[in-house]
Amino acid sequence: MRRLERHSSQPRAMKFFDPWPNWKPSSRIRVKQEHKMKIGQLAQAAGTQVETIRYYEREGLLPLAGRTEANYRVYDQSHAHRLAFIRHCRCLDMTLDEIRVLLKYKDAPQDNCGEVDQLLDAHIGHVTQRIKELKVLQKALRALRSGCPVDEVAANCGVLSGLNLAARAHDHRPASRALTRLR
Repeated sequence: MRRLERHSSQPRAMKFFDPWPNWKPSSRIRVKQEHKMKIGQLAQAAGTQVETIRYYEREGLLPLAGRTEANYRVYDQSHAHRLAFIRHCRCLDMTLDEIRVLLKYKDAPQDNCGEVDQLLDAHIGHVTQRIKELKVLQKALRALRSGCPVDEVAANCGVLSGLNLAARAHDHRPASRALTRLR
């Protein structure tokens, strides 16, 4: 009877967890019981999929969560903050290996951050190279688009004709097989 009273007096709606209210580095140490959450709640708070969280755990980016007696994963604020850090790094197009290095230094704040600076400089270089590649792609697409300045029937479409010609000229095999063909 008491169990029914407890459930009937509480709202049935799921409480959403805000992982950043008044967060300070020391708050990671003192996590209150009400800040514990299951994997679905963490996923919802972080705006990610449950499987992504499990993947990050398998990859060692997120520490394994504790388990309840019913074997549910139980996460706290430190997991939410670490997941937010990882997700932000992914938004910056960093690889998991790059994130792993950043987390190593994040977990050792007394270490020198020279490697972090080098990693970011290298990442900026990759982004710069990718921008150059995208500009070349943009130029090729614009040239292709200029081949069909007006709407035509598909048989006379300059875009389709250009794609067809390029497809015949382009070797779509992996580089190792393409080299074998040249020999």
